[in-house]
Amino acid sequence: MASEFKRWYDNDPILKEALELLKLQTDDNKSVAADFIVSLQEQVAQDVIERIYEITQKFAGKGNRWYDNDPVMIKAIELLRAAPPKTQRIAALKLLLAMENNNMESLESEDNE
Repeated sequence: MASEFKRWYDNDPILKEALELLKLQTDDNKSVAADFIVSLQEQVAQDVIERIYEITQKFAGKGNRWYDNDPVMIKAIELLRAAPPKTQRIAALKLLLAMENNNMESLESEDNE
């Protein structure tokens, strides 16, 4: 069954679109987006953050995912995965708007809630 192979973000069309578009961005834009997503860590429990650091060390440069060659992006994506669904959706919408408007700098000035 195909649904067994879905990625964690495939169930939310906005989150899926944001991550698919992020994959196509320049390295500079990915870096800004990663910093924005990492700022979500305030909304993720400390034990989850420690697990995310373990995942980052395990996969950095070794995995098959598009973001596995960038330790900051691994951390960002794993933080996004661990964030509450509402936070995921808000972050995805902000990412989509920034990418659509070709204005990733708008993420740098965001005051994340």
